[in-house]
Amino acid sequence: MAPGPGIPDGLRVPAGELLEQFSRSSGPGGQGVNTADSRVQLSLDLASTTALSDVQRTRALGRLAPSLAGTVLTIAASEHRSQRQNRRAARDRLATLLRDALAPEVVRRPTRPTYGSRLRRLDAKSRRSQAKAGRRRPSASD
Repeated sequence: MAPGPGIPDGLRVPAGELLEQFSRSSGPGGQGVNTADSRVQLSLDLASTTALSDVQRTRALGRLAPSLAGTVLTIAASEHRSQRQNRRAARDRLATLLRDALAPEVVRRPTRPTYGSRLRRLDAKSRRSQAKAGRRRPSASD
């Protein structure tokens, strides 16, 4: 992966740490559908990979926890008819997931309302109050 937020030097996962499994893809596909193993399952153990630093590892494990089986991230791709395209799609999806998981959180710095916006809000409240007061039944003292 190219350098980006949370990955200042980029990220390269060694091919030996990726586990690819192939199976038959479901759905229509013609004559070769029962023989071609075009579905790809790509697995990466986040706890033991050498591609991540300790900070990146804890961030990735924390953010991807709902989609992990233990510490293993598994991605399946079967949208294409060829195994090669599905392998590429699975690797692209893995890169996108890791890039999003390793990006630092964007902290929103709270701002205060401007003086003009406060005046407009109070003016609108008083106008609304006067409109509602005009609808009331007159009291005995009026």
